[in-house]
Amino acid sequence: MSDSVTLLIRHHVQADSVSAYEEWLKDIARVGKTFPGHQGVSIIRPHAAGAPYSILLRFDNHERLKGWIDSSQRHELVRRAEPWLAAVEESEIETGLEFWFTPPSVAPMRARPYKQFLITLSAIYPLTQIVPWLLQPALQIEPLRRWSALPGIAIAVVIVALMVYVIMPRYTRLVARWLFH
Repeated sequence: MSDSVTLLIRHHVQADSVSAYEEWLKDIARVGKTFPGHQGVSIIRPHAAGAPYSILLRFDNHERLKGWIDSSQRHELVRRAEPWLAAVEESEIETGLEFWFTPPSVAPMRARPYKQFLITLSAIYPLTQIVPWLLQPALQIEPLRRWSALPGIAIAVVIVALMVYVIMPRYTRLVARWLFH
C-alpha cells in the first residue's frame, strides 16, 4: 500500500506518573521523527478525568509504519512506559477520510453522514475556487502548458494535501462540538 497511514495509540496514564509520561512523550516523538516515511506526530492530552492520552503517528505508507512498529527503538520506549500505564495500550491503524470524523475518546463517536458531508463540502468548495486561481500563473509557464492534464492534477494534489495536512485536522477540532452531537 502506498497510502499514508495513521497509527492511533491510546494510553491511560496513572495519575502519579503524568510528569514522567510527558517526558517520555518527548522522547518517543523525537525518535519517531528519525524513521523513514514519518510525517508527523500529534498528541491529544486527556480532556476529562479517566480519558486517555491519544498519540497520532502519521507515516507515508504501511510498510514504513510497520518498520517503526517493529523497531527495537520503539519496543524499548514502550517497555520503559509500561509502569506508568493504568491499562494495556490500545492501538489501531487508520486510513482515509473516516479518520477525520472519528474523535479520540474512550467510546468512539461517529459524526452523522450529513454533517460529514457539510463539513467536507464547506472545506473543499473554497479550495476549488482559490487554488486554481493561485496556481494559474505557474501553470501558464510554457513547458507546463504542453501537458493538458497537468493543471487538473496539480490542482487536485494541492487541494488534497491542504485537506489532509492543514485544513481537516484543525477544522474538525474547531467544529467538534457540533459535529459529534
